[in-house]
Amino acid sequence: MSANEPILPQGAGYGVVVGIGLFFSAFMVCLTAIQARYTGFSPKNSEEFNSASRSVKPGLIASGIVSAWTWAATLLQSSAVAYKDGISGPWWYGAGATVQVLLFAQLAAKLKLNAPHAHTWLEIVAARWGTFAHLVFMFFGLATNIIVSSMLILGGSATVTALTGMHTIAACFLIPLGVAIYVVVGGMRATLLCDYTHTTVLFAIIFVFVFTVYATSEKIGSFSAMHALLAKASADQPVAGNAQGSYLTMRSKNGLIFGVINVIGNFATVFQDQAYWQRAIASRPATCVKAYLLGGLAWFAIPFMFSTTLGLAAVALRGDPDMRVLSPEDVSAGLPASAAAAAILGKPGAAALLIVLFLAVTSATSAELIAVSSILTYDVYKKYINRKATEDQILKVSHAMVALFAIVMGLLGLIFFYIGISMGWLYEFMGVVLGSAVVPIAMCITWKKANKWGCISGAIAGFGVGVIAWLVTTSALNEGSLTVTTTGGDLEMLAGNLASIGVGGVVTVVTSLIWPDNFDFESTRAINKPSHEKPPSQGPPSMDDTESEKKRESTDVSLEPAFADDAAAEEERELDPVALNKSFNIAAWASVVLTLVMLIIIPLPLFFAQTVYGVGGLTAWVVIGMIWAFCSAISVVLYPLYESREALSVIGRGVIKDISAKGSGKFTHPHSETTV
Repeated sequence: MSANEPILPQGAGYGVVVGIGLFFSAFMVCLTAIQARYTGFSPKNSEEFNSASRSVKPGLIASGIVSAWTWAATLLQSSAVAYKDGISGPWWYGAGATVQVLLFAQLAAKLKLNAPHAHTWLEIVAARWGTFAHLVFMFFGLATNIIVSSMLILGGSATVTALTGMHTIAACFLIPLGVAIYVVVGGMRATLLCDYTHTTVLFAIIFVFVFTVYATSEKIGSFSAMHALLAKASADQPVAGNAQGSYLTMRSKNGLIFGVINVIGNFATVFQDQAYWQRAIASRPATCVKAYLLGGLAWFAIPFMFSTTLGLAAVALRGDPDMRVLSPEDVSAGLPASAAAAAILGKPGAAALLIVLFLAVTSATSAELIAVSSILTYDVYKKYINRKATEDQILKVSHAMVALFAIVMGLLGLIFFYIGISMGWLYEFMGVVLGSAVVPIAMCITWKKANKWGCISGAIAGFGVGVIAWLVTTSALNEGSLTVTTTGGDLEMLAGNLASIGVGGVVTVVTSLIWPDNFDFESTRAINKPSHEKPPSQGPPSMDDTESEKKRESTDVSLEPAFADDAAAEEERELDPVALNKSFNIAAWASVVLTLVMLIIIPLPLFFAQTVYGVGGLTAWVVIGMIWAFCSAISVVLYPLYESREALSVIGRGVIKDISAKGSGKFTHPHSETTV
C-alpha cells in the first residue's frame, strides 16, 4: 500500500468519531448523575449549567484551560511549523500561545474584583458602555468563536480523512455530535470533568510518541540518530532563512515571523473567547490566578514536545518508504504529525494520533459550545428578547443554543473546506480580523480611564486597517494576485496582524489618555448580584434591566437553601477586595516576568547567536521539554485528584451507603462546602 493512501480503514474513522464520541457522552452522563446525587450540584440549575456554581478548584480549572487551549492546531499546526522551520517552530508556537493565558490571569483577577457575578465578558461591556458597544464587541466575540470552531473542525476532519479515508462531510458533522450530547446534559462542570479526562489521555499518548521516537524506534530511536537525520535533511533541502539552512537552529527568519503572528493572533482568541472567561467565572475567586498561571505553564509542554517529536520526525523520515510524501497543501492542512505517527508506529501510531486528535478537538469543541451558548443565552436572548426570562426558560435556551451551534460548527467546517481554506490559513488569519479588539476588551475590565468611544473606534478602525494592510501587502508582494495561496503568506499575514492590534491599541490608549473616563465599576459589580449580598454602597446599579433585578437574583442562586448561608460567607471572604487586589498584583508580576522570559530573554539571544546545535544541544533541548511535560502532567492530572480528595471521599461514601442500604447515600449539605 502506498504511504499516501489511508493507513486505517474507514471503519476506524467512524469507530473513533462516533464510537468514542458516544462513549464519552455516556460517561459524562453517568458522571453528571453521580454529581447530582452525591455532591448536591445539579445541572438542572442555569447557574450550575453555565458556570459550575463558580466553585471549581484551581487544579481542575487549570486542566480545563489546558484542554480548551489544546486545539487541532495545537497538535497539527505546531508540527507543521516544526516541519517547515525546524526546532524554532515548537518554541515559537508554544511560547507564542502560552503568554496570553498567563497574562489572562490579570483579567481573571479583575473579573472577580470588578464583575464577580457576570456570566459573560459581554455583560461587562454592556454594563459599562451600553448597547452599541455591546453589539460591536459581540461581533468580535462571536467571530472569535466561529474562527476557532472552524479551525477545530477543519483540522480534525482533514486528519481523520487522511488517516482513514472517512468522508470529510461526515467528519465535519459527526465530530461535534457526541460533544453536544454531554454538554447539553452536564453543562460547565461536565465539560471540565471531560476536559480532565481528555487531558489525562492526551499526556499519556504524547509520552508514548516521545519515548518511541527518541528511545525505541528502529527508524530513529536516539538523540544522535535524530540529529544525523535532521542534519542530512538540512543538507538535502536547506531551510530558507535559517542559519546554514539547518533545522537545528533557533536562527530562523520564518520562525520569528510566525512567532509574531502567533502572539498577536492568540491574544485575540484568548482575550475575546468566552471559553477562557467562562473558566475564570467558574473558578473560585481566591484561586483563579493560580489556575491560569498553572494552566498556561502546563499547556506549553503539549505543543512543544508534540511538535519537537512528530514535527521533527516528519523531517527526519523524509524519503522513508513508509513516510507520506507531503505537498505544501498537506503541510498547510497540518498533516506532518499524522504522516510521522503512521511512518514510525504503523497502524497503532495512526490510531493513537487519531484518538489524541479527536480528544483534543472534542474537548476544545465542548468549550466553544458552552461559551457560545452562554453568549446567545445571556447577551442575546435575555438582554434583547426576554429580559424577564425565568430559570426554566434560560436553561432551555442554553440547551437549544448548544445544539444549534454544534450544527453550525459542522456547516462552518464544510464551507471552509469546499472553498479551499485550510486550518493553517485560518490560524494565521485570525489576528487580522480579531486583533483590533484585544486592547479595548482588556481595558474595559481593568482600566477606569478607558474611554468608551475611543475603545469602540479602536476596535473598528483596527479591524479595517488590518484587513487593508493584509490585502495591500499581498497585492504588492504578488504582482496584484489575491488568492488563498498568496494571501496566506507569512509577510502578508504579519502586516495584517500588526496593523490590526497596533491601530486598535494605539487608538484606545491615546483617546483614553486625552479624554479619560473615571469609571468606578459599581455598575459592573452589580451585574447578577445574588440576593444574599447587600447592594453596592456607592450609587444605584446602572443595568438596563434593573426592573427585573429581584427576579434575577432569586433565580441566580444555585445552592440549596440550607447551604446558602455558608456559601454566602465563603463567597464574601473570597471576594474581599484587598485579597483580590493582591491576587491581581501577583498575576501582573508573574505573567509579565514569564512573558519576558518566554518571548525575549530565552529565544532572542538564541536567535541572534546563529548557533546550529550539535547532538548535545539537541539532547538538552528535548530533555528539558520532557521534564517540563512531566511537571505539566503532574500539575493537571495528579494535582486535581489531590485537591478533590475530600469530594471524592464524599462520593465514595455515598456510593457505599447506596449499595449497603439503597437510597441512603443521597448527598445532604453539611455546614462546610465541598466541591469537585
